[in-house]
Amino acid sequence: MKALSLLGVVALLLCGNAQACLQQESESNNSESSADGPLCSGVAVQAAIGNRTDQDWYYFDTGATGNISISLSHGSNADFDWFLYRASGSYIASGQSSSNPETGSYVASPAGPHFIKVTRYSGTGNYQLAVNFAGSDSGGGGTDPDPEPENCNYGPRPSKPGGLSATLVGNNSDVCVSLSNPAVLLMGGGTDVDAAFANRIKPHIKGGNVVVLRTSGTDAYNSYLQGLTNAASVETLIVNTRTKANSDYVDWAIRSAEFVFIAGGDQSDYLNQWQGTKVQDALMHVYNKGGAVGGTSAGNHVLGQFIYDPDGVLGAISSEAVTDFCHETVNISTNFLNIPLLSGIITDTHFKQRDRMGRSAVFQAKLGSTGRVVAVSEATSLFITADGNAVVDGSHEVYVLRADSQTQYQQISCGQPVIINNLLRYKLLPGQSYNLLNNSTALSPVRLSIDGRSGSFYTPTSPY
Repeated sequence: MKALSLLGVVALLLCGNAQACLQQESESNNSESSADGPLCSGVAVQAAIGNRTDQDWYYFDTGATGNISISLSHGSNADFDWFLYRASGSYIASGQSSSNPETGSYVASPAGPHFIKVTRYSGTGNYQLAVNFAGSDSGGGGTDPDPEPENCNYGPRPSKPGGLSATLVGNNSDVCVSLSNPAVLLMGGGTDVDAAFANRIKPHIKGGNVVVLRTSGTDAYNSYLQGLTNAASVETLIVNTRTKANSDYVDWAIRSAEFVFIAGGDQSDYLNQWQGTKVQDALMHVYNKGGAVGGTSAGNHVLGQFIYDPDGVLGAISSEAVTDFCHETVNISTNFLNIPLLSGIITDTHFKQRDRMGRSAVFQAKLGSTGRVVAVSEATSLFITADGNAVVDGSHEVYVLRADSQTQYQQISCGQPVIINNLLRYKLLPGQSYNLLNNSTALSPVRLSIDGRSGSFYTPTSPY
């Protein structure tokens, strides 16, 4: 590797400090001088090798001496390699075997800029790159590129615009709380999970402020959540137009909160009214400052990188979705939130109760070999901390669907029944956990297959 000029290194690092964690590759990054980044520790990047000459470069700054570990996973019909460099000199570590994922580490690397090159030995296709390292530039699973001011200086509460329904219980002013690492709460719909609010959210927000977002409905969450979380205040905002979503009042209320909970409703309506507005930016601010963001049913759906978005058509039913890979009810959107803990993930809800395994398997196939489904059943929740650890509370179970080298997408063409072989299906019961950053768990998966040509399209017959 040729040494970068000092000016080039400084420019890259300044650029990195001004950007959020990289989650999606941006071409062209075919040389060290055009490296993409910054990578954050524990935050996976979705990318692709498109042809024989394609190679991808990334940069990051460790900020402190420590170990660097790298994991590169890809489709079963490819063999990709990675090479780790400092700012100058030859590579200091590499992964050049046929393993998938291709993993390795470098012990006690000095602080400073580093680079990773991803190349192909054979094949092309999508891949996921994850790096863990020490230092201030570490994402730590998405911690604080946009920190909360020490004095909580959000200014006075703006005037409420006419027509906005905003109902508050508790303290009308912002309560300053020192936060550390962010968290996500996914609920499956139906009965809410008291334990998730009392045992997970309450200690996380430390008596801070809570906001409930919806586009219709009541303020019934206000007293309920205040009682369970000991929040200084709970405010329900009915944000049912883009004008309201861009109001200073809504922006202030969300940004100053320590926990924002998106109620059930219609996720397509949420996207139509909130995407590209101050609501979208404010939600990411809450997460980035170390707060918690959560939702139930439709509110759960909009938290992932990928979103099941029916947008005016009937909801997707498993028995219909498996009959055509491009069934009209299966529409997936993106570009709402970029929560690192949910990178490469689409969520599903009301899962076992409404037999949504088939449609979620189709979702996973549409995302590709690196995509994952996190599906929560009713009266159940999944609380995810900044280190990626996700634990189940409630009455039922959570399912994770993902692919590995044995998974085969035998038939995924428009107009044809879906045929998928050997998808990994993990079943998490209350108290059990799964790490969404590195896919580690003490649980053993089963192999799930889908054959949309048959009325009995699951193998095993009972997929739950």
